[in-house]
Amino acid sequence: MKRHYLLTGGLLLTLTIGCNDKNLNQLNPNAVTTDSYFKTDAQIRSSVNGIYAALQSTNLVAREWFFTHDLRSDDVAAGGGQLETPRNQLLTGAYDTGNALVSSVWTGAYRVIHRANVVIDKSAASAATLTASVATQAVGEAKFLRAWSYFELVSMWGAVPLYKNYVTSLAGAAARSPEADVYAFIVADLKAAQDALPATYDAANLGRATKGAAQMLLARVYMQQGDYTNAKTELQKVISSGMYQLVDEFNDNFVEETEFNKESIWEINFLPSGGSFNWNGDADGATAGEETVRTQEYSAVGWRNIIPSNSLLAEFEKTTKGDAKTDPRLAKSFYFTGDVFNNGKDVLTDAAQNGNTSLVDGKEQKVSWRKFTLLYKTNNSFLTGGINQRIMRYAETLLAMAECENELGNLSSAVTYLNMTRKRASVSMPVYPTATYPVSNKDQVFAAIVHERRVELSGEQIRNRDILRWRKLGKLKTEPFAYFQKGKTELLPIPQQEIDNNPNIGLKGQNPGY
Repeated sequence: MKRHYLLTGGLLLTLTIGCNDKNLNQLNPNAVTTDSYFKTDAQIRSSVNGIYAALQSTNLVAREWFFTHDLRSDDVAAGGGQLETPRNQLLTGAYDTGNALVSSVWTGAYRVIHRANVVIDKSAASAATLTASVATQAVGEAKFLRAWSYFELVSMWGAVPLYKNYVTSLAGAAARSPEADVYAFIVADLKAAQDALPATYDAANLGRATKGAAQMLLARVYMQQGDYTNAKTELQKVISSGMYQLVDEFNDNFVEETEFNKESIWEINFLPSGGSFNWNGDADGATAGEETVRTQEYSAVGWRNIIPSNSLLAEFEKTTKGDAKTDPRLAKSFYFTGDVFNNGKDVLTDAAQNGNTSLVDGKEQKVSWRKFTLLYKTNNSFLTGGINQRIMRYAETLLAMAECENELGNLSSAVTYLNMTRKRASVSMPVYPTATYPVSNKDQVFAAIVHERRVELSGEQIRNRDILRWRKLGKLKTEPFAYFQKGKTELLPIPQQEIDNNPNIGLKGQNPGY
């Protein structure tokens, strides 16, 4: 069941000036203010929904967030000349401080943080008028969402302004805090969220943050810092809870009809396909569209702005390469010319796919993304959609545990976790060790982990952070990007508008090389 998140007007401070001199500078007594709102359970719940609304926006998960992660990974290539300049800049490493995608995700993340801070601060201030359980859950959700946003920021920008409370004026603009301080704040938020959040929700509240989501996100946070011991502890909580399992059908993780399945740890809700996409990243409220444009951007018969990279396509095991079996996840992740779509009614042609070709087994052909696109049940060339974005799923938990176990010297256990994803009924790949991927030592197991994460999680906004983590920890055997400049490209630039508007950052607060 889909949930329609609404933005509360109570997050906005509305001031109205009278029409004569006597009334100048007086507040409209009927206006909703932050002092008069946040007093009831319903108002607090509505305010939490406003945080989710910001997360769903064009600035973040509905559009620019997935672009930013994918374009900063080696999973994708340009679909053709139709790829807009700011996106192509991110793909080729030619971006600067004015890049629109960089600015959009930065703005969206801080909008989530701002709204979360309002809920946290106002819940404390209104404790006497709120039901304790309502306030506890609201603060838990707000802290989880705040932590998610800060993790997005610190992992891609490094040191960032750290706002721990609701800021009401420019005087509250913060300087950049060290990465260690930001990470410590995230960890504290997620520990608090684990204590406050339930394990499950009823059908009307699916999509809200759960205890398991807080545990999985905290494991990501620890891994990104190279703290595999604490990451393993969090992953073990997720595994031992018994709440999650791999679904038999791999594709069930990427289509509309099987949302909130047993593999899903946390996903962002969108309305059922057939509504409207909101192109205005700042707009929200009861009338705002709550679809995602992912299917239109990536679909074989849509704009096809992004296609799988040749290196990603070559990563999959195939009999044409001498492997024992062709990995079924190849066909389940991508459409190839000649594939059927639209419930088996149509056959995909080269002519129907806009733009560039790919190189597969030495042959030029057109390949397009299948994950999170609606082509499986439609042939529309323009279609925004309601497929929920799966942010964290159980397969990642198992592969993350494999990485932790390998780093901690438990090679046999690491291989066991790796093989769980390969044993999925619809995948059924030969288990490790294989001829291509022996697993006799730590380096060999790590190579299998890199491979398995890439083919299992491709196009799910994970590869970018994997590269960032492995590069920082000195684990990359080869640098995947020709444009990479040490001391610069590891981090995104602080957006120029932040440099201009925040007096406590200024030009000296910019990341190196920009």
